[in-house]
Amino acid sequence: MSEENKNQWVENVDVCIVGAGHAGCEAALASARLGLETVMFTVSVDSIALMPCNPNVGGTSKGHLVREVDALGGEMGKNIDKTFIQSKMLNVSKGPAVHSLRAQADKAEYSRSMRRVLENTENLTIKQAEICKLIIEENQVKGVVTNTGTTYMCKAVVLCTGTYLKARCLCGEAITYTGPSGLQAANNLSQNLIDNGILLRRFKTGTPARMDKRSIDFSKMEEQFGDERIIPFSYSTDPESVQKEQVSCWLTYTNEETHKIIRANLDRSPIYAGIIEGTGPRYCPSIEDKVVKFAEKERHQVFIEPEGLYTNEMYIGGMSSSLPEDVQLKMYRTVPGLENCKIVRNAYAIEYDCLEPNQLLPSLELKKISGLFCAGQFNGSSGYEEAAAQGLIAGINAAMKIKGKDPLVLDRSEAYIGVLIDDLVTKDNREPYRMMTSRAEYRLLLRQDNADLRLRKFGYEVGLVSKEDYEKTLKKQEAIEKEVNRLKSTMVGANKRTQDFLTRHESSLLKTGASLADLMCRPELTYENLAELDDERQNLPYDVLEEVIIQVKYEGYIERQMHQVAQFKKMEKKLIPDDIDYDDVSSLRLEARQKLKQFRPLSVGQASRLSGVTPADISVLLVYLEQLKYRKK
Repeated sequence: MSEENKNQWVENVDVCIVGAGHAGCEAALASARLGLETVMFTVSVDSIALMPCNPNVGGTSKGHLVREVDALGGEMGKNIDKTFIQSKMLNVSKGPAVHSLRAQADKAEYSRSMRRVLENTENLTIKQAEICKLIIEENQVKGVVTNTGTTYMCKAVVLCTGTYLKARCLCGEAITYTGPSGLQAANNLSQNLIDNGILLRRFKTGTPARMDKRSIDFSKMEEQFGDERIIPFSYSTDPESVQKEQVSCWLTYTNEETHKIIRANLDRSPIYAGIIEGTGPRYCPSIEDKVVKFAEKERHQVFIEPEGLYTNEMYIGGMSSSLPEDVQLKMYRTVPGLENCKIVRNAYAIEYDCLEPNQLLPSLELKKISGLFCAGQFNGSSGYEEAAAQGLIAGINAAMKIKGKDPLVLDRSEAYIGVLIDDLVTKDNREPYRMMTSRAEYRLLLRQDNADLRLRKFGYEVGLVSKEDYEKTLKKQEAIEKEVNRLKSTMVGANKRTQDFLTRHESSLLKTGASLADLMCRPELTYENLAELDDERQNLPYDVLEEVIIQVKYEGYIERQMHQVAQFKKMEKKLIPDDIDYDDVSSLRLEARQKLKQFRPLSVGQASRLSGVTPADISVLLVYLEQLKYRKK
């Protein structure tokens, strides 16, 4: 032990988790549940699983991530099922690939509920302390040091620092050097990371104002209801247990008067005055950005969402801002229903240090420092769901590393989590990364409804999913296959009964016999109305029926994507040697050579996804790898 630490208290544990947001919670639970002595550090125990921005979980593509976290044995889905106040399946008018569940949360109860789970998990200790230093020896992490000088020696560390590193909040000319919601920033770790050769960058995000419910006129807004039949996030949740009374949300709009006030005060916005250094999220812009970048739009949506059952605070979704308080009040009061609004918490922007994620392996371990894993907004992503997904994978892989097992790495064809991590570690992201369905090229296969069928086996193999839960998934798979095969093999003839049925449903008549599966593929016919011709039908659970219908109706598209995945897998299996010298690969363009040196991809497939690497460069690389193979023979 070094001279400076020899008189300080020393603890010995297996894994240290730095941060207790959505990434930290999943990482800590995964590590502890896999039997490792784990300690989770937070600047405030009261901020565990905090929702500093929007009061919801899920949404387009993000709902997929929550379902995948649950399928692997994570906690987010279970926790939102316990604490939601409204639930809605989005995009139901579109195809099943983009259906996404979204739930409004009771913020305070979500945090309390997650904290209860953490506090009652074996092998897990929560510690309120700021981590100021990592102990790194010979490119191996050995421990962490707190602000009080206590040293925790460990075998792995997971950094889940969120938006806290050297954070500062901006509201017009007012700047406070705090983390979100006025919590203490973590000001000491950044320099230590830099001193250890870790590259950081500066990002920005923001949040809208919170208002007193009593000052809002909801009669001028459109009421937004939850679904009549609620579908839970977690595969472990009894669907009947979540059928409950829900609260309403509300929709209103900005107008030209709102935009005029914003344009007149852009010089007082830290974003446009040059005060903010960090890059903000493209897909979740501030209202100032919307007005400037989408000048042709006459109005923008504003969602009024309750922060919980036992508070009057309302979240003003769609109007995040860093304008001064007086401008905020004028701006908000031009919106229908907000004419007399009273602000409880001002909108603000927050800047923070985060990692350049191309320094990571797909396991989320740093390439240069063994045993040091990173997850969540520290990796340059945005969103609770993206954070939870990374936290779970980092926590699992920290445990796998200590146990001497192979890491869990999901590829782009297996999960949205695979897309998320692959994009982070292979693409040069210059703004906070947000998950979207359009980023997943195999999205018809990676639906939110089949996350358990895709990923339960991985959760079971690593030890986070029980044998009982895994066997339930296998039985569900068996039931789906049995019903699909039955529909394909059950024939109906071109008889009077069939033709009368088809006539009633305005479907073309049969000339020869057809299977029930063939008839289901007709847009005007459904599994439900075909019951009239299906004498052998049995009652099946909703989740089984959902899969049967999708697999039958979209069979051709699914088969096409599976063929694409087979081609993708071939490229992923073509591994690139760790010690490859790209200067030795003749005919590579200069830009491609630079990118390949910078990212050091593990496979040809990963190399093909690097910006600046063309198909021609990949062809050159493939030829070189073949030549290399012959040279070694």
